[in-house]
Amino acid sequence: MEPLILFPDPPDSVLTQTLDRAGYPWKGAASIDMVSRIEPEDGWAGAVVDASRDAEESSALCRALRKRDIPLEPLLLLVPAQHLGDLELREDLFDDFCVTPSSADELEARLKHLFWRSGGGTRPELIEYGVLVLNLETYQAAISGRPLDLTYMEYELLKFLASYPGKVFTRETLLSRVWGYEYYGGARTVDVHIRRLRAKLGEEHAGLIQTVRSVGYRFGQSRWSM
Repeated sequence: MEPLILFPDPPDSVLTQTLDRAGYPWKGAASIDMVSRIEPEDGWAGAVVDASRDAEESSALCRALRKRDIPLEPLLLLVPAQHLGDLELREDLFDDFCVTPSSADELEARLKHLFWRSGGGTRPELIEYGVLVLNLETYQAAISGRPLDLTYMEYELLKFLASYPGKVFTRETLLSRVWGYEYYGGARTVDVHIRRLRAKLGEEHAGLIQTVRSVGYRFGQSRWSM
């Protein structure tokens, strides 16, 4: 998925945390000219324009994005409650608007609806378990909106475990399924990576990966748990 353009830059922290949690890539732009200068080769997936800082420039950006040879969509406009009376309800300027301050859940729901309605982009493939999100397209992971700095094998191990919540795997199975049959490392390799993963998940979430005595490891709870 191509990134969303966020205007202005730096964007609102609630917005960026929401996008990171939901797996939407994004780039911030401080001016209308910058939108074109930093545009990806395949174009933008859409735009989120925050009119709370500079309503006039935000409107100008919306007009510029809509006047392109191929108008940019979807376009979500964030509008402060006190400026609702000045809002121009015109589909040629934006596809939907959201009153600020808004919750992360509302922002995510509106973006999801816009992409579904426009068909102009799709949500990246994700593995989600509670506050943990793994983006399978970008190899990024986040917990409660906080990006995790994982090595390749740490990511692969976490992805495998999170794909089968509640299922117990022996160290030998994890070695063969994550590292591959050609890998000659011992079970100690799994223990070391599990310990590092727990540390990076943080004390509050380390319990997502549980040790099953004399067997191996389990991630989370089974989907069949009552």
